[in-house]
Amino acid sequence: MSLQRGFTTNPTLDQILMRTTLFGIDATPFGKSNSGELVTLYRLTNSHGNSISMMDLGAILVSIDVPDRNGIRTNINAGFPTIDGYLQRHPYFGSTVGRFCNRIANGKFSIDGKSYALFVNNGPNHLHGGKIGFDQLLWSTERLLCENSVGLRFSLISPDGQEGYPGTLHVTADYVWDNKNTLSIRFQASTDQATHVNLTNHAYFNLGGLTNLEGLQVGTVYDHSLSVESIEYVPVDANMIPTGNTASVVGTPLDFTKPTDIGDRIHQLEQTRGYDHCFVVNGPAGTLRPAATVYHPGSGRTMVVRTTQPGVQLYTGNFLDGTWASGGFKQHEAFCLETQHYPDTPNQRTFPTTLLKPGEKLDETTTFEFGTRA
Repeated sequence: MSLQRGFTTNPTLDQILMRTTLFGIDATPFGKSNSGELVTLYRLTNSHGNSISMMDLGAILVSIDVPDRNGIRTNINAGFPTIDGYLQRHPYFGSTVGRFCNRIANGKFSIDGKSYALFVNNGPNHLHGGKIGFDQLLWSTERLLCENSVGLRFSLISPDGQEGYPGTLHVTADYVWDNKNTLSIRFQASTDQATHVNLTNHAYFNLGGLTNLEGLQVGTVYDHSLSVESIEYVPVDANMIPTGNTASVVGTPLDFTKPTDIGDRIHQLEQTRGYDHCFVVNGPAGTLRPAATVYHPGSGRTMVVRTTQPGVQLYTGNFLDGTWASGGFKQHEAFCLETQHYPDTPNQRTFPTTLLKPGEKLDETTTFEFGTRA
């Protein structure tokens, strides 16, 4: 069966990107959502001609086109060439995830003695916002234009009771692309009732370069050298729910305190089929500090991640299976570094809180700086 089966005549990403110009923001129709809403694809191009593309459906990061050490520009962000792939339950490619990214045990939590039941969509757990999370909603957009950067502000109102969460939540997600090839993501949110919020972007990277469904020339991420600014991680049980403690990475396959190839110890993690672990980022949460550095020796591309969030989830595409639903990508052909609060925080009293109250404002920033070295 061809991997192209199921696609419609919506414009492809390549067709759209060929029509764009340098420095600025281009907007092109990208098709319709499942509910018939018009979806727009935006291309943000910096002064060097390097670009990212995003769409207002799910505030999804569709592509990141940056050069290798020889100046050859390639997309390094896994996704689909047309909107059709994003209309099914895809692996959250590039998605803005909420209200709560990662897992909540049994889809339940309590606030001030009142219990709330969420949609259960991951075995016994609630995952990434439930059945219809932020990744499947159409966001409103506003352009952010500065001398040295271009960006989009995505806005969303999540009504009281959506997916079981209390409170009407107002969310903005600013995605800014600058002339230094740095993508800055800033999440802000406010609520009229106490509620739990945990937001992230779920981009999948392969710094060696990715193409789309036909003739994919991708390899595993085993040869990517990774260092994580973390000496502790969050242990989980068989259902991927934290045990309530943190533990040292020393002597485990999770020790990336020194640059280590992702493939060196990945096959020791049989239970999770690879990395799917939350690391405690060194330094005080709330301050923008280094979280991880990745280097791909074949292309020379580098990526430095900084965040204000307390944790970062390393996921190595363990359940990508090469089918159309996975964008044609196979297991371990891409990795994620999802900055976030720890899993199941609403039920873990010792973790940094995700409770947002009226009058408070959630404000978290993460940056992805792309470069090259010999």
